[in-house]
Amino acid sequence: MITTVHILDVPFADVTEWELIDLLDEGMERGMQRQICFVPTNSILAARKDELVKKAYQEADLVICDGVPVWWASRFLGKPLKQRLTGFDFFPQFIAHCAEKGYRIFLMGASDGVAAALTNKYRSAYPNIQIVGNYAPPFMPVFSDDENKKMVSMINESGADVLFVSLTAPKQDLWIHKHLRSLHVKLAMGVGAAFDAENGSIRRAPVLMQRMGLEWFFRFLQEPRRLFKRYFLEAPVFILLIIKAKLKHD
Repeated sequence: MITTVHILDVPFADVTEWELIDLLDEGMERGMQRQICFVPTNSILAARKDELVKKAYQEADLVICDGVPVWWASRFLGKPLKQRLTGFDFFPQFIAHCAEKGYRIFLMGASDGVAAALTNKYRSAYPNIQIVGNYAPPFMPVFSDDENKKMVSMINESGADVLFVSLTAPKQDLWIHKHLRSLHVKLAMGVGAAFDAENGSIRRAPVLMQRMGLEWFFRFLQEPRRLFKRYFLEAPVFILLIIKAKLKHD
């Protein structure tokens, strides 16, 4: 039985990385179709503003704590999650696991050429890996109906078991939630900028900064214009809402 911890109405699964992998393997063996979401602070705030985002997270099969602030919030609220697990970290681990298990993989997202480059990288690293397709959709706030149909068709025709979507959150989670029942994959997950991180397009923070909860600052230094709102406008709002939630239940 998976324990769920609610943080501002978003239900987080209280699992470790290896517990998550075991759950995913179990679902694959049973032929279940699942959506996994790695949810950071900005996506929690998006769910408060947009009912479609909230619905996507509340109906997802597993929502995972992506980010130190979310993990800290769980502790502050007296319901500490076992682990913070980012899409950045889980993606390469699960790719290796997919290669071992023989799961068929489709890579969708990131900028043009990134998914194709990763396909070549992983085929060299894991001779038995089955990456059956990749696609970088055009950059647009909302995909057209024709583009959506094209992507669903490509994924289904590939025969993929596992779909990794590397777009921004919550956009990637909304796309999966909307199209999951039209897809033939057993497992779909949004992994944020993990494709770019694995391809070397963006750099991860040093391990010490990650452990200190400062990876956000390292990312901000690389993309200050894009991330200013997330880290300096939305983060304080999140902190105030968590304090309010704590006072309400004490």
